[in-house]
Amino acid sequence: MTEPVAPSEGRGVVHLFCKPSSSFDQAAAIAAIEKAQANDVQVVTVSMLGHKADVAIMAMHPDWWTLRSFQSAIAGAGLDIVDSFVSLTEISEYAAGVPEEMRNMRLYPDLTEVHEDKPAWCFYPMGKKREAHANWFTLPFEERKELMYEHGSSGRKFKGRILQVITGSTGVDDWEWGVTLFGQHPDDLKEVVYTMRFDEASSVYADFGTFYTGIAATPAQVFSAL
Repeated sequence: MTEPVAPSEGRGVVHLFCKPSSSFDQAAAIAAIEKAQANDVQVVTVSMLGHKADVAIMAMHPDWWTLRSFQSAIAGAGLDIVDSFVSLTEISEYAAGVPEEMRNMRLYPDLTEVHEDKPAWCFYPMGKKREAHANWFTLPFEERKELMYEHGSSGRKFKGRILQVITGSTGVDDWEWGVTLFGQHPDDLKEVVYTMRFDEASSVYADFGTFYTGIAATPAQVFSAL
């Protein structure tokens, strides 16, 4: 057996964006998910809209070897992985001293039933600019902290409508963060992203990658839609 490779706190996260190959086996894909869940892997399945992918699978577990085995099982079931994103759950440096309950929600989120009342789903990677006129990483910490408090205040207006999972990817993928949103309705996703883009932390300093959008549902529902 391999020794676990795990963060000192929190969980590893992998987003897999897939298209079915000619050898896709729905029963094998569901079996792979059920086996992973039996090993305490949280798995979210999403039926995708648009041409970028047909299925998204978000998996969380502390051990990277466990996530790697799950990725292999998904590929073995005939789902071609056309894009991916690797990250870690984290506590932001601007959130030091938050209550223990809030800390645990960020490091160890529970996504097992979220699709039942928040099926509208999107994911996008993002980073902060390093341009001469807008270099986030040369701002003093207190100024960055104030801007992030303003940004967080905008997001809290959507409490109950949106569940936001922000994971850190600095050093493990091409971007610095991954943002996963679960909404009650599709326009909740549109409104929260639009609203928060007016905050200075976003309007001046943020860069955004490709958006992936779909419907979070059970594996059987997602695979039956293929």
